[in-house]
Amino acid sequence: MENPTSITAGHAVLETVIGLMGIAWSEAGLIRLCLPERSREAVERRLLRQAGVSPSTVQPQWVVELVASIRAYAAGEDVDFSNVPVDLAGIDDFRLAIYDAARKLAFGETTTYGELAKSAGHAGLARETGAALGANPVPLVIPCHRILAAGGKIGGFSAPGGSATKEKMLAMEGVLVGPPPPAQVSFGF
Repeated sequence: MENPTSITAGHAVLETVIGLMGIAWSEAGLIRLCLPERSREAVERRLLRQAGVSPSTVQPQWVVELVASIRAYAAGEDVDFSNVPVDLAGIDDFRLAIYDAARKLAFGETTTYGELAKSAGHAGLARETGAALGANPVPLVIPCHRILAAGGKIGGFSAPGGSATKEKMLAMEGVLVGPPPPAQVSFGF
């Protein structure tokens, strides 16, 4: 007999122009999104870490549309993921507030960890905001790559490839983030 509280979820690995990505979903929405990996096996391993995820041959219509949107984004198109249903069951209120604020950022729009914390009602909690985003189960849909460190620096990124991946994703959106200018240049003389 199946546990009535267990999650039944499907998953899919998809090929995009930037590499193999993966998604997992429940009846309520997206529960995991894996950014590009080098192999199908690596994506599968990451997806199967989520409790209750199993292969599914049936994709709800919203999943079919999400797969097409992810492929379009990977090809450089301006895609809005704000209407994708997400299942964030078990996530604490602080992280939910941070994720909700991040989802309001449009394609090519950035903010800092401190500003995001403030807009989520948690001013002064920039580090905690960074930690919450590091645990983001659905990057891209919750666009944690659009959050920068103080001073517009790239900051960290927990996806494969780290900050280099974050920088590439931002560049795909027309946002160029480089190293800060040397101190002598910043004064203009």
